[in-house]
Order: sequence, then structure tokens, then C-alpha cells
Amino acid sequence: MSILRKLLTDQDFQDAVEQESSIRVFSDNQIIEHRAIVVRFDETKVITQSNVSDLTYHKRGQCEFFLLKD
Repeated sequence: MSILRKLLTDQDFQDAVEQESSIRVFSDNQIIEHRAIVVRFDETKVITQSNVSDLTYHKRGQCEFFLLKD
């Protein structure tokens, strides 16, 4: 079972980028992305990648991000 830890701070996101950790992204209480990695972030958006050519832009204030630990 995966353990989830919410990513809140810039340091949380930076750690996820550096470790290439898998995350889950929720919007409106629904999973919108699973097992993606954070490739870039700033104060307004988080960019994730789930496949080689699949980048997704998420608004940081409208989504929740959780680190997956298997």
C-alpha cells in the first residue's frame, strides 16, 4: 500500500524534483494524475510528467499534490 504525504512547501516540491518521486494529483477531490513526477514548479503552477512526451500543467492553488512512497 502506498503512503501519501501532502506536498505543501517549495522545499517539498524541490525534494520531489530532486528524488524524481512519484506523486498523485487531486482536483475537486478526484485523482487527475497518478504516478507522475514533478519536473518543474513555481508559485502558481506545477508541471508533471507521466510519460516520455506527456507534460501536464497544474494550477498549484487549485490542486493537491501527494508524494507516493511504496
